[in-house]
Amino acid sequence: MSAQPIPDVLAFPDAFVWGAATAAFQVEGSTTSDGREASVWDTFAARPGTVVGGDTGDPAADHYRHYADDVALMRSLGLTAYRFSLSWPRILPHGKPEPRGLEFYDRLVDRLLAAGIQPWATLYHWDLPQSLEDRGGWTARDTAYRFAEYAETVAARLGDRVASWSTLNEPWCAAMLGYGSGVHAPGRTSPEGAVAAAHHLLLGHGLAMDVLRQHTSSPSGITLNLYPVVADSPDDPADADAARRIDGLQNRLFLDPLLRGGYPADLREDLARFGFDTVVRDGDEAVLGKPIDWLGVNYYRGYRVAGSARPGSTLAGREWPGADQVHFVPDPAAPRTHSGWEVQPAGLTESLLQVHRDYPPVPLYVTENGAAYQDVLRDGEVSDGQRIAFLDAHLRAAHAALSHGVDLRGYFYWSLLDNFEWAEGYAKRFGLVHVDYRTQQRTPKRSARWYAEVIARNALT
Repeated sequence: MSAQPIPDVLAFPDAFVWGAATAAFQVEGSTTSDGREASVWDTFAARPGTVVGGDTGDPAADHYRHYADDVALMRSLGLTAYRFSLSWPRILPHGKPEPRGLEFYDRLVDRLLAAGIQPWATLYHWDLPQSLEDRGGWTARDTAYRFAEYAETVAARLGDRVASWSTLNEPWCAAMLGYGSGVHAPGRTSPEGAVAAAHHLLLGHGLAMDVLRQHTSSPSGITLNLYPVVADSPDDPADADAARRIDGLQNRLFLDPLLRGGYPADLREDLARFGFDTVVRDGDEAVLGKPIDWLGVNYYRGYRVAGSARPGSTLAGREWPGADQVHFVPDPAAPRTHSGWEVQPAGLTESLLQVHRDYPPVPLYVTENGAAYQDVLRDGEVSDGQRIAFLDAHLRAAHAALSHGVDLRGYFYWSLLDNFEWAEGYAKRFGLVHVDYRTQQRTPKRSARWYAEVIARNALT
């Protein structure tokens, strides 16, 4: 009898971090409990027409009350790390420390450590206290300094136990969707406001890095949503310029000041008419460029762009200041998620390579990557084969980056739980674990079990 061939194995490095991620407003619920102040997302969701179905942050996944059960779920899946965000309005409502908010995160962190799971804490995942928005929000420079005060409160309390810190999650979304297009909280529509918010978010990051250095020896970084951008016709000057503009706004606006110590000159020129040179003061770029220990890459899709209309293309929206003539060109052959996003696993490899190739060395983590599908709970089972295929393809793409020399040290699936998906409310399910929002019953999907097997092997077969 001939020997059976041994299947190829794609092994990941020893000590590779395997995790899943959530965000406070998306999972915690309990938005009026224990002294929590309203956030901009509470106010935004209460406005008619802003969120699908009129959904709000309650009940979400009621993680505030079910966190112990959720940690047990994480342990059953073999996760080595849990990336979560802290709720600024729960911890510092109206600028004053709230003991009950801090105690919740004490309990969560201690429970994770007892389960052998690394706590990865994000200071800001878009839930700005409404009282700060009333004073200008991220368009006001003062908010960056208030963010540093918040970081001080948190780091002084949890700095001895959190394994890794992220200052911000996706400042592009917070600035451009929140203050540019208005499709996210706080719902403002001003290109000048979006540009100011982007800079003040990064200023807050730099100030918070100083605070974290004072209170913890744990590694600290920032999480960006990076998307590869290609010109529809690279030899067409208008298409090439469109790609330059979108890559500038999506990627280089954040990567260059963080890793090269300053904003790119072409982008400053693009944004000058929106007051960029006014909000960036002397000495700011030195604050933004404080050394980071790692960079988180959130990846969902890439962009193909053109300088003029193409079949099926859409004109850039208000979230792209200075790029109002750019058209986004779809790939009609690409599969799509329930969110309508094209599935492009090769783009993850390219995003990681872009940082590896174009910037000084920094350890990388995929801090978010996931997909929404129309999951159906039937007979106690969610058979989400599309999500398994998505995961498999993107983990292979991550491994391809490793094979090209990228210093990739971990992967976090988005998300652990079905949750409040921002402007989509509860209409989209990204979780490895199905949540019945009426009963709060948790049901691990087939993808959760598949991911657990990958973690146990530290490899794909």
